[in-house]
Amino acid sequence: MELTPREKDKLLLFTAALVAERRLARGVKLNYPESVALISAFIMEGARDGETVASLMEAGRHVLTRDQVMEGVPEMIPDIQIEATFPDGSKLVTVHNPIV
Repeated sequence: MELTPREKDKLLLFTAALVAERRLARGVKLNYPESVALISAFIMEGARDGETVASLMEAGRHVLTRDQVMEGVPEMIPDIQIEATFPDGSKLVTVHNPIV
């Protein structure tokens, strides 16, 4: 199976998000890459489901709380930008202060 670099990036992101979900389920606090992956995957899936950019920008702020991540992680992520595929094309979604 041949994958484009973009498709490979998406698979890597979703793999990291799955690891993050499993760690959260066990009560393990997430580190920086796991936190970014989980929020990014949430946005990408919402885009595929037909959510709006504005709704994903807001909902992306409620995926994780400070209690679910390691100390210092919220300050390391002032915003997350992800190019997501919506039914009407690709759009850039920016989530400001994603971990509150």
